[in-house]
Amino acid sequence: MNYKNALKFLVAVAIIAILALGTAFGINIGSLKIKPVQDYIKLGLDFKGGVYATLVAQGKVDSDTMNRAIAIVRNRVDMLGVTEPVITPVGSNAIMVQLPGIKDPESAIKVLGQTAQLRFVGPDGKTILTGAEVKTSKAELQRTNAGLEEPVVTLVFNAKGTKLFSDATQKFLGQPIAIYLDKKMISNPVVQAHITDGNAIITGLQTFEEASKLATLIRSGALPVPLKAEEVRAIGPTLGMDSMRESLMAGLYGIILVMLFMIAYYRLPGLVADLALIVYTVITLIVLALIHATLTLPGMAGIILSIGMAVDANVIIFERVKEELRNGKSLRSAIDAGFAKAFWTVFDANLTTIIAGVVLFYMGSGTIKGFAVTLIIGVLASMFTAITLTRLLLKMLVNTNITNLKLYGA
Repeated sequence: MNYKNALKFLVAVAIIAILALGTAFGINIGSLKIKPVQDYIKLGLDFKGGVYATLVAQGKVDSDTMNRAIAIVRNRVDMLGVTEPVITPVGSNAIMVQLPGIKDPESAIKVLGQTAQLRFVGPDGKTILTGAEVKTSKAELQRTNAGLEEPVVTLVFNAKGTKLFSDATQKFLGQPIAIYLDKKMISNPVVQAHITDGNAIITGLQTFEEASKLATLIRSGALPVPLKAEEVRAIGPTLGMDSMRESLMAGLYGIILVMLFMIAYYRLPGLVADLALIVYTVITLIVLALIHATLTLPGMAGIILSIGMAVDANVIIFERVKEELRNGKSLRSAIDAGFAKAFWTVFDANLTTIIAGVVLFYMGSGTIKGFAVTLIIGVLASMFTAITLTRLLLKMLVNTNITNLKLYGA
């Protein structure tokens, strides 16, 4: 045995083991602190829990109306601070919304579905201006004359709104200008002065949370059509974590069984394939963390499926190597020829899978996109580990002068 090359192989195995352990459990050595990769991967609705709802447009709509409604709903969801929401059209008149991590489904759906038509109405009953003339709105705490803090919503009008509001406050000085949200009066302040700077304040709100939601609705704009929430489902985190645990265990059992089979059938090449499979898993998880992917059950299925693709590539390569050995070639020549002949087969098989994944990503929606992303990442990682890493490790093993062909499955 060539002990120098054997040491190189063992060092490579040790590096792979450290990478795997660091990825799974993190690194905490002195000032070097790296969290486990799972802490950087966001969890979807089926793992994290949250709310699922279908918002159905009331009345006749066209594609332009629905596109504007989707844009406004997405804007409102972003303002709610939801991590990685899923907002997609369903049919011609509905919107599917998935909000991971939401703890108050009813409040969230109310904010998303409210038409939010803001109107300033003079004492003569005529509309002075609408939310379309509002440039921005914020929830703030304002100190009253009694020294108490009350929640308010501050408004800043655009140029048109500033002119209209200035004319109205001059005309209705000492009279009330009512503020309506949809058909409900939310404030009825009396004009105390001629306001020319394009600023206004909505008072009479009970809590800061109420003021914050109102400011969000005003900033996001009015929906072009009323939306009614149907098929609202709250998914608890307990169910989500159970699903995640079961998925992880299924994946773990599958990987262990595959690894045992590879060692039993291919012996040393099987061991090398198992090492490459560990690196594949590490690469896939790190890439998912780097792109801030949201992991869902279909996404988990994509990872597990690509594990099968990674093993399949190794099986094709090793069978080619065994065929070359049976034809009388030396071990090194058989490995080179086996990899060379298997390359295009592996490449074509993985390329067709990637094409299918790209089609799913662009044609699908929601969790289908998640499945496609994890599948594509997994297939690319499996190609690298099967074609490059497996070959490198196998050659390092051969250089140790372990040349008994039975140990290579021949």
